[in-house]
Amino acid sequence: MIDWTRVAELRDEIGPEDFSEVAELFLMEVEDTLSRLPSARNDAHQMQELMHFLKGSALNLGFANLAETCSAAEISVTNGDCDMDVQSMKQIYAQSRQLFETEFAQRFAS
Repeated sequence: MIDWTRVAELRDEIGPEDFSEVAELFLMEVEDTLSRLPSARNDAHQMQELMHFLKGSALNLGFANLAETCSAAEISVTNGDCDMDVQSMKQIYAQSRQLFETEFAQRFAS
């Protein structure tokens, strides 16, 4: 669910002291984007942009399952299918976030 190698790489890139701020910003942006999905269902271009943004954000912070789900959704939208299971996507995000927040401190304790 979480690509901890990617998390470690990002943490090393930006530094441990700034990582929490970057992670919090990511989480806020993802939640905002997820909240906009229902209103974008009738706009394939907007939906594709949202899926692409979510996929990239998820990849950056190591939310592997969310990235895979967004990638599949982006392909579906490109093929004309904007009717996705937003609730399932939100659930994957919530599970990923919970795991991330629970295990981060254990994995990266100084």
